[in-house]
Amino acid sequence: MEPIRILMADDNAEVRIYFSGILSHESDMELVGCASTGVEAVRLARSLRPDIILMDIQMETRVAGITASQQILSEMPGTKIIILTILEDDDLLFQAYCAGVTDYIIKTDSISQILTSIRNASQNQFILRPKYAEKIIDELKRVREEQQSLLYSLNILTRLSNSEFEVLKCLYQGMKAREIAEDRYVSVGTVKTQIHSILQKFNMKSVNDVIRQLKELRFDYIIETVHPGGA
Repeated sequence: MEPIRILMADDNAEVRIYFSGILSHESDMELVGCASTGVEAVRLARSLRPDIILMDIQMETRVAGITASQQILSEMPGTKIIILTILEDDDLLFQAYCAGVTDYIIKTDSISQILTSIRNASQNQFILRPKYAEKIIDELKRVREEQQSLLYSLNILTRLSNSEFEVLKCLYQGMKAREIAEDRYVSVGTVKTQIHSILQKFNMKSVNDVIRQLKELRFDYIIETVHPGGA
């Protein structure tokens, strides 16, 4: 049986040497190359066509390994990439799996676990460990809830009249009712009526609640660009 051909990408020379020594003692594995950057990993993957790539995340950039993984898998979908990192970060974990990597391993995990992951990947055995499965499920729920909340707020924004939307922009910028009235050349009573209508449409009791929701959803750019369709 042909050995599993492995490419390693890590910007730390000591880490590369350490794992080179480990892999050299495995009769069914062969280290065919080492890269110190994500860009070099892509180049070597194209020329060496490894079966497995052990990919660090932070190299020339914070997410160089994930970016390289996306590019490699788009060109060589049969390649298996195992993230091997010191970063047990939920966001990076989610990004890595979304990029299509086969496994995500912390460098301090046992050597036997790392070798098992390589062998499983070479046999197309995708095993998502329970602790990571739970984190990914939680992240998917969070993203879905955020999207639903975003769509809900966007829907409300499109239901505001042009005047209400302009008042909301002023409120978002921290202006008070009297300041808005002076800025828009209308009475304070008119502004208060529009604020009341905004609160009703958002189903909220105070302006602060509305602004807080918009800030939590990162609506700064939307406040500047959305043009509601109301009269």
